[in-house]
Amino acid sequence: MKNNILEVLEYFPYKVREHITEYEKLLDETQEIHIYTNRNILLRTSSDEVKINYITSSNDILETLQRICDNSIYTYQNQICNGFITVKGGHRVGISGEVVIKEGQVINISYIYSLNFRIARQVLGCSNIALPYILNTKENTVYNTIILSPPGRGKTTLIRDLVRNLSNGINEIGFKGIHIGVVDERGEIAAMYKGVPQNDLGERTDILDNINKDQGMRMLVRAMSPQVVVADEIGTKDDVEAIKYAVTSGVKGIFTAHGARLQDVLLNPILKELYEMNMIERTILIEQNRGLKLIDSR
Repeated sequence: MKNNILEVLEYFPYKVREHITEYEKLLDETQEIHIYTNRNILLRTSSDEVKINYITSSNDILETLQRICDNSIYTYQNQICNGFITVKGGHRVGISGEVVIKEGQVINISYIYSLNFRIARQVLGCSNIALPYILNTKENTVYNTIILSPPGRGKTTLIRDLVRNLSNGINEIGFKGIHIGVVDERGEIAAMYKGVPQNDLGERTDILDNINKDQGMRMLVRAMSPQVVVADEIGTKDDVEAIKYAVTSGVKGIFTAHGARLQDVLLNPILKELYEMNMIERTILIEQNRGLKLIDSR
């Protein structure tokens, strides 16, 4: 079994781990392991779902959570309130249960019902096919770019590898590495664990983790002098205002957004404003077969 799945299995109690490893041949392709209180464990790959013949108990869930939190659940309270915990290796564990709200804010998730382990896999080199669309080699920079796709087609995986490539530089084409600032609002790009990125984002990359995109972009522009800012899944008014601030400050940007076509994005009047102001120079669609298509957004 590969190291990334072995890292995840360590968090399960022995009985749970024993039943999961019966499916050893499937594990290297597993994308999610979902455990529920008083229900069967589910393994999900990109093309299939397998129900494991083991019913996880509330004690199994609690013991797994304690292992995730290094036996100090209180220390991870902020992450729990966000609905997920990032563990070593960059794997994300989603949490569901009874949400406790005070004054409009989530202050806890109690009576945990289920945990969903999303297996992190960095696909080095996957962004190579995107580089011809994004690079401005004459000026050793990038074009302001939005990458579109419906959920599940690899937007985050793509921009993660783009950051690595751009930050390190590409000797084969004479592209010098550039300074990049990443706003990792949900911890999915860098997958920070105790202050250390679990994914390789290159040697010239600054990361702000667990902060909204608006604040993060402004902080990076003001303090870290990035040549490019990167953020995943833009869509709010605050996001757009921060992008406008960055671009008018002379900083380029690479962003992702949900959509199966450009028209989907333009139905969002907030994102449409970026196009009306000619701030987006490239729009790239990730197609169903994971190929890329450059869209004319004029």
